[in-house]
Amino acid sequence: MKLKEIGEDAVVEAITRELRFDGRVEIGPGDDCALVHFGQNLQLLKTDCVVEGIHFLPETPARAIGWKALCRGISDIAAMGGDPLDAVITVAISPDRELAWLTDLYAGLNQAAAKYGLNLVGGETSRSPGPVFISVALTGKVEKERLVVRSGGKIGDQLYVTGRLGGSLRGKHLSFEPRLAESRWLTQNFRLHAMIDLSDGLGSDLPRLAKASGTGFEIDLSALPKNAGCSAEQALTDGEDYELLFAVNDEDGARLEQDWKKTFPELPLTRIGRLTEQNGDPLNKPGYDHFRAT
Repeated sequence: MKLKEIGEDAVVEAITRELRFDGRVEIGPGDDCALVHFGQNLQLLKTDCVVEGIHFLPETPARAIGWKALCRGISDIAAMGGDPLDAVITVAISPDRELAWLTDLYAGLNQAAAKYGLNLVGGETSRSPGPVFISVALTGKVEKERLVVRSGGKIGDQLYVTGRLGGSLRGKHLSFEPRLAESRWLTQNFRLHAMIDLSDGLGSDLPRLAKASGTGFEIDLSALPKNAGCSAEQALTDGEDYELLFAVNDEDGARLEQDWKKTFPELPLTRIGRLTEQNGDPLNKPGYDHFRAT
């Protein structure tokens, strides 16, 4: 059986089913980050990669690639209600590449680290016979009362999404800002039941949240917040939005919407649906899948 025949979610399930870990691990594979006990603290662990030809084109400015490479992982930490701390970077690259390109890449990494308060503490370099490959491993922290996972959604919860969706290939996927401040505000002021970052697109990530929570979902396609020129289908499937999708008690909705407008007047927050006992109209528009045959 080939990977393209079963798709990304089934591949991940197959390779993580027998992973070994002990009682320090609170959350293993299957969420935006792993969560482990470290003394009296809760530590978040995340790794992510960007690959030339998959996540960026050869002509993409190196500084933008560095920004994206680090911010992808920061977005996952935001989705757990956490704060990023430290990162190590691995780069596999052709020896024929110009040094200036590599220093620009690290300038982008440093720019993101400075903005979001991370330490870049080391890493690894290697020769690559093919495309450039960049892997970022991050640590973070989260207080127990602020922790949000994918699996906590409840039937009747309202579903909200930050920002606007679709059209990432026009450039947003290289310049997006992780919703770290928004996550901090949300988790300090509301009890979110579940949250996920939209990296593969709403059409893939919403079903993942609902499946983890043991619920169905209904959404109003006409309510989806779309970037200019985007259709509802693009909002579902383009991916790399790096917005937050979360579930919250219906009773908190009115206060949430009112307080959000005061706190983040330039960033929309949109109620797009709710979690249900069973799915309404199924989403037949999945987002990005690294392995599924097209």
